[in-house]
Amino acid sequence: ARPVLGDLGVTSITSSSMRLQWSVPEGSFDSFMLQYQDAQGQPQALPIDGESRSVTVLGLSPSHRYRFHLYGLRGGKRIDRVSIDVITAAEVPQELVLPSEEPQHEKSQTEAPVSNASPARAVLGELKVSSISPGSMQLQWSIPEGSFDSFMLQYRDAQGQPQALPIDGGSRLVTVPGLSPSHRYRFHLYGLRGRKKIDHIFTEVVTEEPEELPLPSEEQKHEKLQPEAPPSDAPLARAVLGEMRVSSITPSSVELQWSVPEGHFDSFMLQYRDAQGQPQALPIDGGSRLVTVP
Repeated sequence: ARPVLGDLGVTSITSSSMRLQWSVPEGSFDSFMLQYQDAQGQPQALPIDGESRSVTVLGLSPSHRYRFHLYGLRGGKRIDRVSIDVITAAEVPQELVLPSEEPQHEKSQTEAPVSNASPARAVLGELKVSSISPGSMQLQWSIPEGSFDSFMLQYRDAQGQPQALPIDGGSRLVTVPGLSPSHRYRFHLYGLRGRKKIDHIFTEVVTEEPEELPLPSEEQKHEKLQPEAPPSDAPLARAVLGEMRVSSITPSSVELQWSVPEGHFDSFMLQYRDAQGQPQALPIDGGSRLVTVP
């Protein structure tokens, strides 16, 4: 029976790490491979044992968009793939204590100022949805009066776990990734000065239904497409790979370089066996001529 991967979702996220979770609704895999490009655009590959259903990815950069691809492997072959786009949280200042998830809907009360001088008032405008998909949404707000040092977006994920997303004070827009399709979320946006909540707005949104398009199999993705017979006798343009060389090397990684002296390729695939003899495969876009194997 052909094994199938379920949706890839985010269960927790920080400025430098995130935890991804998936299911296997049908069959089983020998192992998994998580692949993504780091903030410098270098491809990274993380092998995962076949019993796992979650993984924590470390060493990420704040406020950076990552595209993660999870491959299910059996007998060294890629059987299925799921993907997700996620943005890491903004960097949290050390002195900022994350406010707890509060059920209150009313605006938080500020403490009385130390002196008789009233601080400038800051007011949050309406919180609106500017775009929405089955797995993410973009929220937008205004500040009709005053200014804030930073913002904090809080909500509960589909499993009921509280999530907090710090946002810098200059932002008026945030993308919330890792949501579940057809799920109702209540988002609370707090305007902060220092560590104090000055104002609070919220909105309720339902994510879109999932697309009903079937996931294409990895065999279809990576096998060479057989072109239809050309209407004329003109031959197809030839593409040739040049020599592959090592451009740098460390005890735990190597950088490989190659050329394409003739024609061009849609993409590349680097394959090798790790120290345990397990086959690994690293997909590379067709414009690259360099890859780091971590």
